[in-house]
Amino acid sequence: MSFDRRDMIIAGAALALGAGGMAFAVTAGGFGGQASVEKTVRNYIMTHPEILPEAMAALQSRETKKIVDANRAQIEMPFGTAWSGAADGDVTLVQFFDYACGYCRAALPDVERLLAEDKKLKIVYRELPILGEPSDLAARASLAVANKGGNYSEFHRTMYGAGRPDSVSIAAALAKAGATADGANSDQIAGEITTNLDLQRQLQLTGTPSWIVGDTVLNGAVGYDALKTAIAEARAKRG
Repeated sequence: MSFDRRDMIIAGAALALGAGGMAFAVTAGGFGGQASVEKTVRNYIMTHPEILPEAMAALQSRETKKIVDANRAQIEMPFGTAWSGAADGDVTLVQFFDYACGYCRAALPDVERLLAEDKKLKIVYRELPILGEPSDLAARASLAVANKGGNYSEFHRTMYGAGRPDSVSIAAALAKAGATADGANSDQIAGEITTNLDLQRQLQLTGTPSWIVGDTVLNGAVGYDALKTAIAEARAKRG
């Protein structure tokens, strides 16, 4: 969604001021129509520029929520066995990740702690191989394991434990999971990666790891506390 400068000012002010503030703006404008209101709002913004970052963040959050809601089924539906936790969890945490991403590797203990503490949580893993050919090879092998109903969790943990992915570490992880990479170059797996890259663009995910839970999108290795808080907020909204 795109805005010109005037739209951004009006939308931002509407969010920052709220209904009462906009009502004031209309009154202050002397009921002189849109141009008068826009002038009043612009003057307010110019004298209180500190509200604009907060307002625009709120506006972006609303737009992101629309995209998440429109794609929720696709976002939260795991590819085969690429998930862990409660099969019918009341909250789903989605992680977009790359096996070559050190921050994703560092986030693994946070994920495992959340799973150990929260028996109603489901975590869905979405491959986002954006760091070169080794990332792509690892993602395809991982999806091949998931697609056959293999021991995805074992492969997942072993890959992270091996450091940056290469042909040797991928083969070792497959062996540990008792799986093969047959079908890794199938159209189905290519389509799954394309879908995840498309979701990245739509949601404006800045890289890996990125997280979605409820209406919240988090970028980066935000840590255990931030993830736990977002999960609690998503659960509370469900009632």
